[in-house]
Amino acid sequence: MTTAVKISKFQIYDILKSYHWKLKEIQRIDQYLTGTDFNGCAQYGIEAAMPTAQGIVGKALENEVIRRTEKSKRLNRYIEEVTFINERIHKVKDERSRVVLDCLLDGLSLTATSKHLGISRRKITEMRNDIVDALAEWT
Repeated sequence: MTTAVKISKFQIYDILKSYHWKLKEIQRIDQYLTGTDFNGCAQYGIEAAMPTAQGIVGKALENEVIRRTEKSKRLNRYIEEVTFINERIHKVKDERSRVVLDCLLDGLSLTATSKHLGISRRKITEMRNDIVDALAEWT
């Protein structure tokens, strides 16, 4: 499935920077949304005839539905961004650039990546810029 979303270079920089934690957040939100936290139960006998504060409970449930809807929207946005990167990884041809990309996607900083590869931070920054250019190309 190819995303039809147009993402700017500035957004690609942001996605590369936040990719690692967004993957974790996708997993967490998905796990949260597939479960239910509401343990309501039906009342029987005399308790069923007693008046209840439905307005308060109804408002609480409405707020929870709104919160879950917003989480679902955020989940879908994160999935789009991660998919955007994953569908374009093949555009990065140079082996060293692929290692830099992997380090960035794994959450390493530019400094940590430069130490890992034994090259300057400036060179890593240049390589990241080339990676963003490659990812931003539309074919």
